[in-house]
Amino acid sequence: MAFVATLISSFTPLFLMFSPLTSYTDQILSIHRNRTSAGFSLDIPLIMLTASILKIFYWPGARYDLALLIQAAIMVAVQVVLLKVALDNRPPWRGEGPFKSMEPGRPWGFWRWRAQRPYWEYLLGLTLSLLVIHSLIRPTAASLYTNIIGYVGLAIEAVLPLPQIFSNQRAHSCKGFRLSVLVNWLLGDAMKMGFFFMSEPGKVPWAFKLCGIFQACCDVGLGAQYWVYGDGQEDMARKGGLEKDGRLT
Repeated sequence: MAFVATLISSFTPLFLMFSPLTSYTDQILSIHRNRTSAGFSLDIPLIMLTASILKIFYWPGARYDLALLIQAAIMVAVQVVLLKVALDNRPPWRGEGPFKSMEPGRPWGFWRWRAQRPYWEYLLGLTLSLLVIHSLIRPTAASLYTNIIGYVGLAIEAVLPLPQIFSNQRAHSCKGFRLSVLVNWLLGDAMKMGFFFMSEPGKVPWAFKLCGIFQACCDVGLGAQYWVYGDGQEDMARKGGLEKDGRLT
């Protein structure tokens, strides 16, 4: 048991720091290679960028483990690239005006804008707002502000799999969502749970632990979807075969 604890405490921080690269590089390359982001939920960059920015501003007051701070900083850089690639390769869209929502039902068409500029304006506005608040409040580990920003940021990250789960459910397919991302999410959940609960008391706040448990449950649900639906290729092949048989008859 002591050996396992030592192994986790030594290896897991490195894994966590570079997990953004291992989790999303394949997704970025796949979108760029196929010239389409169809099937990939743009809400994933939204969630990860918002959560990671909040986690970075959470650190001055909470002083949580440095590996988690480095992970958040790397995640911001990776998600910016992923968002840019996904926006550049969106499927053709029929509508009027660059600011009109691609998806009805969202207030002000939030995060469904056709133009790219509003996405970057949101991220810049969030960052500058937090900078102003930090300069005025100067949070400490026990402050209400620190607890709020920590739990909000981690709660946002915890719902990361939900948009993809809903997208897969509507399409009855996981096409466009890379299996490599799912595998890295599940592996990351296992590593995080070990690191969170086997670290020294106080090293990892309970906000990380509670949100990590919820996210792990969601990732397992996403894994079940992938097992049931697959990537959609078999259904497409079956449909093509039926259409061909229909033409022959």
